[in-house]
Amino acid sequence: MEEVENRTIRKVMWRLMPFLVVCYFVAYLDRVNVGFAKLQMNAALGLSEAAYGFGAGLFFIAYFLLEVPSNLVLNKFGARLWIARIMLGWGIISGLFAFIAPISQATGISNEWVFYILRFLLGIAEAGFFPGIIFYLTLWFPSVYRARVVAMFMLAIPFSSIVGAPVSGALLNITGAGFEGWQWLFILEALPSIAMSVVVVVYLTDRPSLATWLRDDEKTWLEARLETERKQKVAAEHLSIGKALSDPRVLACSFVYFCLNAASYGVAFFLPTIVKGFGVSNF
Repeated sequence: MEEVENRTIRKVMWRLMPFLVVCYFVAYLDRVNVGFAKLQMNAALGLSEAAYGFGAGLFFIAYFLLEVPSNLVLNKFGARLWIARIMLGWGIISGLFAFIAPISQATGISNEWVFYILRFLLGIAEAGFFPGIIFYLTLWFPSVYRARVVAMFMLAIPFSSIVGAPVSGALLNITGAGFEGWQWLFILEALPSIAMSVVVVVYLTDRPSLATWLRDDEKTWLEARLETERKQKVAAEHLSIGKALSDPRVLACSFVYFCLNAASYGVAFFLPTIVKGFGVSNF
């Protein structure tokens, strides 16, 4: 039985984790690339520092409101289609940031408000991706493996900064076809999300029972192990959504995560401006 377990986990790990890390790499890049675009975008659109900061934060208001509902929908319709929908939606909206001025001219809405609306829509589109992936991992990995796979998944965050930062800076130097560097940045970094949404539909499998890439004994072991854990959790305690969200342990962890994100995104959105102030090149 131990041989089956090792073989199954190894297969699932190699099948899912590299792909999911790439998906989150793309997601995080699209989420924070506005900080790099700001180096040129604010002047081009006439945005103040306050307007930029407010717009950057609007993303998270929509994200906050729809995180839980999005996860419930994912559970109902399946991770494969819902994650693909999320990636396609945020890819299209992220690309639209390059066209703020034309949208403003066509609608009569100011550049500032178009920026606000697109940031809010981006939050709506991307809501549910991170917790959706975390939930998806629970469908494939027994509890003893989850800490390590979540840690592996979140390696995409520093990796996106290591690779994405110099790439984003370099894209600011591209001009042509009537677009400035910050517009090319949004367009070119939106394309991977759109392309990946198609790959998600083809590549991901919703549940172990549907995995043609696992042998019968591997599927049987994995499903039995996950079902045993599910029954143990139900027997121990069953929480409604309201009780779960008001549980002191959830609130305490949420407060810790709030402090972490307040600091990390504060840096992410303004660090390119700070570093640029040192007198260095975009790259």
